[in-house]
Amino acid sequence: MIFSRISRRNLKGSFDACRWFLCNRHQNHQFLFSHYYHSRGGSLDKVQRSLISSNGPPKLDDTSHQIHYQTSPIVEDQLDPFSLVADELSLVSNRLRAMVVAEVPQLSSAAEHFFKMGVEGKRFRPTVLLLMSTALNLPLPPNELSGTLTTELNSRQQRLAEITEMIHVASLLHDDVLDDADTRRGIGSVNCLMGNKMAVLAGNFLLSRACITLASLKHDEVVSLMAKAVENLVTGETKQMTTTSDERCSMEYYMEKTYYKTASLISNSCKSIALLAGQTTEVATVAFEFGKNLGLAYQLIDDVLDFTGTSASLGKGSLSDIHHGIVTAPLLFAMEELPQLRPVIEDGFDNPANIDLALDYLGKSRGIQRTRELALKHAKLAESAINSLPASEDDEVRKSRRALVDLTHRVITRNK
Repeated sequence: MIFSRISRRNLKGSFDACRWFLCNRHQNHQFLFSHYYHSRGGSLDKVQRSLISSNGPPKLDDTSHQIHYQTSPIVEDQLDPFSLVADELSLVSNRLRAMVVAEVPQLSSAAEHFFKMGVEGKRFRPTVLLLMSTALNLPLPPNELSGTLTTELNSRQQRLAEITEMIHVASLLHDDVLDDADTRRGIGSVNCLMGNKMAVLAGNFLLSRACITLASLKHDEVVSLMAKAVENLVTGETKQMTTTSDERCSMEYYMEKTYYKTASLISNSCKSIALLAGQTTEVATVAFEFGKNLGLAYQLIDDVLDFTGTSASLGKGSLSDIHHGIVTAPLLFAMEELPQLRPVIEDGFDNPANIDLALDYLGKSRGIQRTRELALKHAKLAESAINSLPASEDDEVRKSRRALVDLTHRVITRNK
């Protein structure tokens, strides 16, 4: 079912779930980490798991700054999210190109590789954050940011978008070294063109520039959140490299790793946008939940496209994960239906015959479809988070919120 055709009635469950989340948080610093799966009988069950995070959203204070929920989801005409922030994206891109210039020409060439015009990628994360900054343009609590100019706030939020993109690109440079990748975004990877050492140094350089810019924001909690996101990137990659046999076959382990590798950066960045604006803990938590579920949906679709896409459409080799021995959601769902797939997964994919056998089992299962369904559910949770923000009559705020909802649709219907 195409997500944009889902009725308001069908969205009610996820909207109520978001409202329940905000009103029933654990007393410690935790967040609910949800995923869905089909039982062997074919019914759809919801599994809620707690994932401890020392820098996760703080507990909500039910006695102050209560959120007034909008009575219905945002269902107005869709907008092109990228066009809506095109001018700001251009400013961010120009500043990024200037920021990654280094004293050593070779380092500059490597660091600039994915910031050049034409190979910048979708700039998905900066787009989300720039839209979020306008979507959270809400009346502030008393004594918050008094006297602060709107232009200064916009500048700081744009800098956060730049920080996030530098961290993201640094992680790509390092990932390509670990994966021995030849291409990225349809062009040669830095490690392929300039060697592993230069690629690692370029990634480190981008992280250092991100840290300098982060320090300039002079916001301790934002610094802590973004540092946690970088730590989670490393943790997620390590989890992927050091799995036991049982962990490789565990959906829970896979989703936890996916949060660390993909969703943590965008969720903590969204929360940081809210904190920079001086918003309440409740609003910041909603921003975090949107980013978390959007990031999980994005990666789940990535995992589908690794099996169904082409190298030309993806800008990198298809079947990349399985060739690197990485087990993702489609295979995990297929294994639930066809237990005989498990010994193949446990044996690993160094033997090409195992890859062919695993793909054969996948084709006989609903693994691809169930992964798309799980991505859809996280997209609906992301949409519910946006719809649970305090009501606003401001046209620009409403446009940005509609654009964020549109992004959730694009994430799950994309083919590259």
